[in-house]
Amino acid sequence: MSLMDNSLWAVLTSSFSAAIWSKLWPSIFDTFYMTGLASLIVLIFGLALGILLTVTSPDGLYPIKGLYTVIGWFINTLRSLPQMVMIIMLIPLARLLFGKSYGANPCIIAIAASCIPMYARIVESSILEIGKGKIEAAKSIGSTNFQIIFLVLLPETLPSLVRGFTLTVVAVLSMTALAGMFGAGGIGDIAVRYGYQRFQHDKLFACIYVLVIIVQLVQWAGNFASNRILKVRALI
Repeated sequence: MSLMDNSLWAVLTSSFSAAIWSKLWPSIFDTFYMTGLASLIVLIFGLALGILLTVTSPDGLYPIKGLYTVIGWFINTLRSLPQMVMIIMLIPLARLLFGKSYGANPCIIAIAASCIPMYARIVESSILEIGKGKIEAAKSIGSTNFQIIFLVLLPETLPSLVRGFTLTVVAVLSMTALAGMFGAGGIGDIAVRYGYQRFQHDKLFACIYVLVIIVQLVQWAGNFASNRILKVRALI
């Protein structure tokens, strides 16, 4: 049902029909799959890169100027690329890994590659907020760099890391919608193929409902986890 031939109320009413949602459920599961797997990859590699940036910085626990410069340049380069350009650039890699350049799994690579630099910078910023006094205190009792990272830096910044990861998951979700244009499936595929190309605006509205609800749930979960950590530590 299109807005060009029907009223807004008629289109909105149609967007809640069982016929539309029966076709939408498989795409919703595809979106959850892409978002979940890509977010996990972003969490692992983004956290590792963020820690590496902080540790090897000139004021870090183990300064390595050359490595810090290279990693920083690499992250900034990836962050400068628009999401659509990132998907296109990684098509050869996706084809090499999966034997095809379309579908959910190939696009997950591009989604993760686009969001890892963002989370790495969030991790770096969060760790840099820790007072040097706590790090010096850990060194004074003989803690190794490894112990300082995993027993001081990460626990101290955990609420901030959770909030940052929440923002990153929302960014991942937005990329899954964009990846629908490249055959990844999911909500984005329905929105583009039916809502845009075929002017079926009732399906487009249904896709919008799903995306809004998912973002609200992700944000609520992130805020709840972060506040829970702060309450346990009696900080709020």
